[in-house]
Amino acid sequence: MSVDNKGKRVPLRRQLSSARALFFVGGFGTASWAPLVPILRERLAIAEDVLGMLLLCIGVGSLLTMPLSGAAAAKFGCRRTLTVSAAFFALLLLALCQVSSLGVAAALLFVFGAAMGCIDVVVNIQAVMVEKTARKRLMSNMHAMWSVGGFVGAAAFGVWVGWLGLTPAMSTLIAAAVIFALLAKFAEGLLPYGSERGGAIVAIPRGIVVFIGAVAFIAFLTEGAIMDWSGVFLRTIKGVDIASAGSGFAVFSAAMLVMRLVGDGAVNILGQKAVVIGGSLVAFLGFWLVVFAPVMALTYAGFFLIGIGGANVVPVFYSLMGKQKDLPLGSAVPAVSTLGYLGVLAGPAAIGFLAHQTSLYFAFVFLAVLTAVQAAIAAYVYRRVLS
Repeated sequence: MSVDNKGKRVPLRRQLSSARALFFVGGFGTASWAPLVPILRERLAIAEDVLGMLLLCIGVGSLLTMPLSGAAAAKFGCRRTLTVSAAFFALLLLALCQVSSLGVAAALLFVFGAAMGCIDVVVNIQAVMVEKTARKRLMSNMHAMWSVGGFVGAAAFGVWVGWLGLTPAMSTLIAAAVIFALLAKFAEGLLPYGSERGGAIVAIPRGIVVFIGAVAFIAFLTEGAIMDWSGVFLRTIKGVDIASAGSGFAVFSAAMLVMRLVGDGAVNILGQKAVVIGGSLVAFLGFWLVVFAPVMALTYAGFFLIGIGGANVVPVFYSLMGKQKDLPLGSAVPAVSTLGYLGVLAGPAAIGFLAHQTSLYFAFVFLAVLTAVQAAIAAYVYRRVLS
């Protein structure tokens, strides 16, 4: 148990439920933002290229904030940092529903990205410390709650706007109220401190953390590429109709969610090395099926295998940061999160560049090769950390 700033002991079960709730908030808030993008574009009357530059503000905000988030958690504690970040997250959703100036929208999206990045980093710091205290596998299930929040947020918008006929602004107000309600219930279970050891103000990876970050970079790059390019691949290479273009990503996402929900049990039974290295090789096989399968059933089986194989790589590697000695936890988590987010940003662009220079076939083969490289790096990390 930890002790809060009033001297009260916070039960481990409450620490765990609060961490899960904040993972849910991150996914729920992100999914609540997604339907507002076309609405913002119409309100500002901007073209796709301007919208793309505007959305880049989110990535820039996240990328600049992530290396600083560990220091913020160390100074103010996970509880205060997450509560403030999540509250801003909810308020910015409401503001983005009303903004009508391009300059103001850019500034709001920058801060929105900063809040998103801070939540991502600090909730993982809380998760690693709670898992260390519990002395059992919890990380996969907590990461699954981000996906659950995403599914609930996307479905809720459809219910509130599509079925009940509410305006997008009213839907967003409900989403913000849900976030504040979760904060009111679970904030006290968040840790009042942010690191067991001190860390630098700006988190720069070094030692084994560089290799842990490399695995996160590849995992997030692969996920971002599947999200943005699977539909294009199915449409242009496999010839599916436009209505089914998103089916590959849907299969991938469902497999990833299910595997994360059972991932901690799988790690307990199979061992973390088997889950990460074996999972990377399963994803490798999945990519080969996606590229070369002669029938669509096997193509979808490939997307399923990519989701199953890659689901627990990042959660298990976040757990490793509690065991490495090269960086304090408050620096290691933001450093790895930043490298992972760079993968999210780089993935779609890298695949687009490769597809333009060669072919989309070759670009997906390249993703397969990266998953094999991921397995090799993971094997090296385990030799270093667990030796």
